[in-house]
Amino acid sequence: MNDPARPESLWANRDYRVFLVIQTLSALGDSFSFVAIPLLVLHSTGSVVQMGLVTGMTGVASIVTGLFAGVIADRVDRRRLLMTADVARCLLYATIPAVWLFATPMWVIYTVVPLAGGFAMLFRVTYVTVVPAIVGPDQITRANAHLFGSYAVATVGGPTLAGFVAAAAGPVAAIGIDAVTFALSAAGLLLVRLRPPADEPERQTGGGVRQEFLAGVRFLWAHPVLRPLTVLLSAFIFLTHGMTDVIIYRVKEDLGHGDDTVGYVLSAGTVGAFLGSFAVTRVRKALGFGATWIGATALGGVAVACLGLTGSVPVIGALSAGMLLATGVAGICSMSLRQEVTPGHLLGRVTAAFWTTHYSLGPLGAAAVTAAAAGFGVAKVCLAVGVGVVCVALSGTATGVARG
Repeated sequence: MNDPARPESLWANRDYRVFLVIQTLSALGDSFSFVAIPLLVLHSTGSVVQMGLVTGMTGVASIVTGLFAGVIADRVDRRRLLMTADVARCLLYATIPAVWLFATPMWVIYTVVPLAGGFAMLFRVTYVTVVPAIVGPDQITRANAHLFGSYAVATVGGPTLAGFVAAAAGPVAAIGIDAVTFALSAAGLLLVRLRPPADEPERQTGGGVRQEFLAGVRFLWAHPVLRPLTVLLSAFIFLTHGMTDVIIYRVKEDLGHGDDTVGYVLSAGTVGAFLGSFAVTRVRKALGFGATWIGATALGGVAVACLGLTGSVPVIGALSAGMLLATGVAGICSMSLRQEVTPGHLLGRVTAAFWTTHYSLGPLGAAAVTAAAAGFGVAKVCLAVGVGVVCVALSGTATGVARG
């Protein structure tokens, strides 16, 4: 492996290139289920509340998994753990089309999707710990921007393709494609080599799962920037966790468009995420972490507030793009900061504590937002959520986030 501290560029790092390609492939598959699961629930039940229930149950599974995901990531071979999570998701998502050949029991969705969400959390926690093991410390933000950008590229085409597949063959077919991509991603990980943490002797800390998890919590809570950032993101996730369901419901039920239009709207949104990945490195360097995170989050809130005020599909797509551009910049900054300031042997546990804490309100938020959309209408809900997100962002000016 090239010395990651002194490569001429990220592209000279073979392991980084391979990792980027296979994660782009996995992201393409993710975008299929991102569209297909809500569509399948909506086709089967006609209820935005049921869509929110599935999203909420998946969030609960992610929270529960987060309690021990970081401990596992800090104890075992991280590449094998990524492969295990990919294989598990492949088998779980493959179950849906296999069962749907004979019947359409909704309990399969309520069982499989949350379980897959748990493995997704395990994958995401481990994924964060892997990036510093592939690139140098001064390349982390740029690498995260590339990875986020590749994810956006995949999800630009993915929702559109998923919409076409769902319209032509049903959402179940799109879920089957997702299962295949997880299998390919697991195979590709065999080609990636990871550098062991510099503090490898400290990695096996012992003391039981509870104590090891609390070690991550203690580090997180002692840090002057990560602590308030976790609190603010908890409120942010509560407000926005159900927004994808709301947008799908708006396009299909309120405006009467088909599955392919849903795919176009969500693809337009991910164009914004792609543009954000180009901008984040320069913006953070120019403005610093605090101003970048606060400003981007506030702009995302403005875009959300405007989503329910228009009946034009192109405008909804443009606002989705603005929302994901802003939140993408904020998310890349947040993850990069955590990777930069956390010791390698603690990174899994700190990441798990970070995500478990700020996702804890996500299921409740998804259920509340989708139920409110059904009861009060999308326009009022989007306005309330957008104003709330702006308030969360501005609250950061009074915390250590502003000085980060």
